[in-house]
Amino acid sequence: MSALLQLSRLIDRLNEFVGRWVSWLVLAAVLISTINAVVRKAFNTSSNAYLEIQWYLFAAVFLLSAGYTMLRQEHVKIDVILGHFSRRTQIKVEIFGIVAFLFPFVFAVVYEVMPFVIRAYVSGEMSENAGGLVRWPVYALIPAGFTLLGLQGISELIKRIAFLQGLVDDPGKKKQTKTAEEELAEAIRARAEGAQP
Repeated sequence: MSALLQLSRLIDRLNEFVGRWVSWLVLAAVLISTINAVVRKAFNTSSNAYLEIQWYLFAAVFLLSAGYTMLRQEHVKIDVILGHFSRRTQIKVEIFGIVAFLFPFVFAVVYEVMPFVIRAYVSGEMSENAGGLVRWPVYALIPAGFTLLGLQGISELIKRIAFLQGLVDDPGKKKQTKTAEEELAEAIRARAEGAQP
């Protein structure tokens, strides 16, 4: 079990790394949106590429952060009935949900989407909008994001089994005490302080 827990920690670190870096794409999307609006109003010109890159960035944030969100226990849970059971029973239900629903869903999405990604890459599919972007990178975000989610599912499954064996603390506890906004503000402050001479 110790090797599996090591694998779980490795997956957690991967999704933590991806989640923290992907959060910067929100800032990039806001800046691009602002620049696009200013250019459109000031110079009466614009490009579909600016609009599409905002969509791509939103897709990247949403898809690539799914595993990070699961790691942080931030997915929506409805515990109206389950909340009345013991924590061990809740963990067993979570294990069932991961195995019976999450894994098949992740596999089905990746399996179904990969042919579209490959076809778009091989054909060099472009947006039908004038000045639009190449499509395969945004298509590739789907299997990449679901793969990260599936990996985090493996990690969560390992932690829940280890919890039932008494080897780890409750894996269902939220991992953060600060909001995402507070963490982002701290990261920006730390970078600004590190950049000063």
